[in-house]
Amino acid sequence: MTEDFRPFLQAGPTVQSEDGAVVEFARRTIGTETRAVDQAVLLYYGVRDEIRYDGYDLDISVNGLCARRNLELGHGWCISKAVLLAACCRSVGIPARLGYADVRNHLSTQKMRDRMGTDVFYWHGYTSIFLEGQWVKATPAFNLELCHKFRLRPLDFNGREDSLYHPFDLEGRRHMEYVRDRGEFAEPPIEQVRDTYKSKYPNWQMDGNEISDDFESDVAIETAN
Repeated sequence: MTEDFRPFLQAGPTVQSEDGAVVEFARRTIGTETRAVDQAVLLYYGVRDEIRYDGYDLDISVNGLCARRNLELGHGWCISKAVLLAACCRSVGIPARLGYADVRNHLSTQKMRDRMGTDVFYWHGYTSIFLEGQWVKATPAFNLELCHKFRLRPLDFNGREDSLYHPFDLEGRRHMEYVRDRGEFAEPPIEQVRDTYKSKYPNWQMDGNEISDDFESDVAIETAN
């Protein structure tokens, strides 16, 4: 049976692939490149490094996760950055969907760990992109500068192999473990994510930047100690 790619090519409430700012960002990022696999690689690095990771911006709503907001703010977190990458891919005709998994030992700060009360990050987001006849996973969350600060191996993406988090950091310490696959979607399953977070993170608000400090500054302080 032939797979129906239409849901993964269409614009949506958060995956705003027809938004002017998203289209402009995608076109600028790919430049004159015409091959889909190379376009996807360029888009991956554009989202990964031009949009900073901010784990404190936990706004789980259509407005909070939408692609245009990520561009306007210049920062996002794993779910919202995956949305932006999917929107960019769809804007140039590349099918893209949103994948989720529960992970242990996600990059975090002491403030985040205290607020969460666990080392499990539920509904960690990535982008799944259809290239050269197969779906490949790409994780654009952690920008290069942040990886250097946290002594993590930056995730590369070649468009042909899954790009998921390394199990160990540069010091050989365990970094991330995938504990549950939650599937892939055309749009973020916002209500499911909110329900899980309400249950698992009862001390965390989900409608904005509850922790007002700068995430990268906190990372720098922790890694210096």
